[in-house]
Amino acid sequence: MPSFDVVSEVDKQEVDNAINQARKELLTRFDLKDSKVTIDLPEENLIEVKAADAAKLKSLVEIVIAKLAKRNVDLRNVERKEPAISPLGLARQEISIKQGLDGEKAKEIVKAIKASEIKVQSQLQERQIRVTGKKKDDLQAVIKLLRSKDFGVGLNFANFRD
Repeated sequence: MPSFDVVSEVDKQEVDNAINQARKELLTRFDLKDSKVTIDLPEENLIEVKAADAAKLKSLVEIVIAKLAKRNVDLRNVERKEPAISPLGLARQEISIKQGLDGEKAKEIVKAIKASEIKVQSQLQERQIRVTGKKKDDLQAVIKLLRSKDFGVGLNFANFRD
């Protein structure tokens, strides 16, 4: 029986490449020269940016987001947290990368598949959704349906089996 998985994952290598490109741009930016700005990856799905003040932090975050977009990282999976600005002027912000479908989004996607009345079955498996059907055309119709709707996260389709 043909099947495929609906997942929401970001390529970690592309995130790393985007961070490296942003660091290279920091060296050439005149407005950020000779200032204490850093871009770190302390955890796997977390980017931490630090700057001397709020204006430089905003520029730094814009650079990182632009590089992520240029590397085809779906920005719906990028969540910017509130910047923390200390009284001494040091500004810090975390940008988290969401991996996998959380429970509410997965239920919303399953509900949309069932509402379409396409003859397929969908089931939640950990942080992904397995869709199975008798015909490959039905599965392609489900992919087209999911691409046409916006669920607030980037969707990828993996493990398409005939």
